[in-house]
This record gives sequence, structure tokens and C-alpha cells, in this order.
Amino acid sequence: MRRLTAIVILLLSPLYASAQEAASEPASHSLWAMIREGGWAMWPLGACSLALLFLLFYAWRETSVRCFVPIARLPEIASSLRTGDLEGARSLLTEDDTMLGRALGKALTKARPELPESNRAKVETLLVETLEAEESAVSQWINYLNVIAATAPMIGLLGTVSGMIGAFQTMERIGMGQPQAFAGSIGEALITTATGLLIGIPAMVAYFIMKNRLAARMNTTVQTATDLLDDLAEGED
Repeated sequence: MRRLTAIVILLLSPLYASAQEAASEPASHSLWAMIREGGWAMWPLGACSLALLFLLFYAWRETSVRCFVPIARLPEIASSLRTGDLEGARSLLTEDDTMLGRALGKALTKARPELPESNRAKVETLLVETLEAEESAVSQWINYLNVIAATAPMIGLLGTVSGMIGAFQTMERIGMGQPQAFAGSIGEALITTATGLLIGIPAMVAYFIMKNRLAARMNTTVQTATDLLDDLAEGED
């Protein structure tokens, strides 16, 4: 029994020694510790990251197809326009809260079935003006992504400057003999730079993705509106 115990102790002694060595090493930085080390600049950068998440969700939702064209009702709307039932067409357009429904429903108030092509010129003018206003309302939120893409790295750079100023002040006060004394300031400079870029780069990519997504949706909306106005004009033939 004693011999077996001695063998077990002999086998486990290297593991025990390595465990003691690992425990004596300094603990790695946690995420919260790195955020605290980043200093004051991490607060505005945190606000930028939250704003980025909100804008991504909101812009993606506002540029979905269902927000632009009432696809399921298009056959009924086209049929109403071909028969000259403007009130029925406007009712169908306003049942779903879509950009096409709001714009074309408003534009059809200028339609006059007794005139050639139902007064199409004025209908198209009001339609274009309304679509431009609708596009601007969505586009302004997407533009905020570009603001974050430009602002976050600048805040990170400002945090970098602040950290380097602190490091040089500490170096001037105690000299170069204790590098650990100004390591915190250098850490602040590096962390804020990295955080600003980690926020700014995805924001820039998201800005161009959402901008192209909105342009594609607007092209679809304009083409659909043009087809519906063609149906209205054909109904007069």
C-alpha cells in the first residue's frame, strides 16, 4: 500500500508543480478590465457601439421589401386601375403601410379619368416628389452609420493621444527606470485605437451595404409605380 501511494505521489507531483506555477502567474485581463484600462474614451466608444447596433437593426428593417411594395395586393391594385376604380385602388394601396402605397395613394388624388391618360403628368410629378421625401426619411438613418464610421476612429485616436500624454508625463516624473509605471497609459492608447477601428470598420461596411440596399428597393418601387400608372393609362384606351 505504501509503495502504491509513493508511486501515485511521484506521478502527480509534476502536475501539482505546474498548477502551482500557473497560479503564481498574473491573471489575464478580462474584458471589463480592458474596458476600464481604456479610460474615458471607452464611454463614448461604447455609446457608438450601441448606436451602431440600433442603426443596423433599424436600417435593415426599414429597407426590407415589405416596407416598399405591397406585393400580395399588386394584381388587385392593377385591376382596379385598369377599370378606372381610383377609390378602390387607393383603398388597396393604403391597407398596407408601404412606401409605394403612401406615395401612389397620394399621387392618385391628381388623377382625372376624364382627361387624356388620366392627367398622368401631374400624377407622376406628385409621385416623384413623394418618393423623394420617403427616400430621404429612410436615408437619413443610413447616413448616421457613416457618421459613426467616421467618428469612432477619431474618438479612438483622441484616446490614443490622451494615453500617450499620460505616458510621457509619467516618464518625465519618474524617468525610464520603471516602465510598468507608464504601461497603463500606453495600454489606454492601444485599446482605444483598436476599439475605435473595431467600431468604425463595420459601420463603414454596413453604410455601403444599406445604401445599396435602399437604392435597389427604390428602383423596384419606382418601376412598380410606373407599371401601375401604365395600367391606369391603358384603362382609358
